[in-house]
Amino acid sequence: MRIDLNSDLGEGFGPWRMGDDAAILDVVTSANVACGFHAGDPSIMVETAAAALARGVSLGAHPGFADLQGFGRRVIRMGAREIEHAVAYQVGALMACAALAGHRVTHVKAHGALSNLSNAEAEVAAAVAKGVRGVDRALRLVVMPGLVSEAAGLAEGLPVVREVFADRAYADDGQLASRALPGAVIADAEEAAARVVRMLEAGAVETLSGGRIPVAIDTVCVHGDSPGALATARAVRRALEAAGHTVMPFAD
Repeated sequence: MRIDLNSDLGEGFGPWRMGDDAAILDVVTSANVACGFHAGDPSIMVETAAAALARGVSLGAHPGFADLQGFGRRVIRMGAREIEHAVAYQVGALMACAALAGHRVTHVKAHGALSNLSNAEAEVAAAVAKGVRGVDRALRLVVMPGLVSEAAGLAEGLPVVREVFADRAYADDGQLASRALPGAVIADAEEAAARVVRMLEAGAVETLSGGRIPVAIDTVCVHGDSPGALATARAVRRALEAAGHTVMPFAD
């Protein structure tokens, strides 16, 4: 099986940097880069695009709510057209920065609270998909499988990429479990890696209650902002390759 390994990167701002992006880019095959709203700035965006290009890593936009202080994890209620415009703005910003680095944007993945809303509310999901399609209908939309974000992407005619998370547990409705719940964030690298292999073999995500939800899987995410992100990314890649999977960008 061919599988992509992605991470959310470029999530610093000015002199403040988060995570070891350079090291993670040596491991993953796709990078989702913050576009200046929840994190990131023009220089970080160009630098991350250049670093991704040098390693053959596919580049994606990671738009979120304009919430630097809350890292995009707080809900900002906006109208559908406002969300569409905000997504298009951020995608376009990364496209320009990628062009300066000689790279190109191939996909879009919503961040944080915007992602959570797009997985739960059809109007938000449609606005995100419309914002992406309005910029470039060839862009792939990274979604959580089986939720309204996937349906919205397909309705807009976008190619969708179905994602599971190595370091997060799931609720029984297929959404990510709240970070406030015990076991919702998986910090142990080897545990996360073993869980990814199980999910791929079963074609299902594992819930906190011990259940399984059948899903299609195209890419696996390791969050770049967690303290053990690099160790987890390395462990997941080792486990995938040991299980016989070919790790490569979904854009290929």
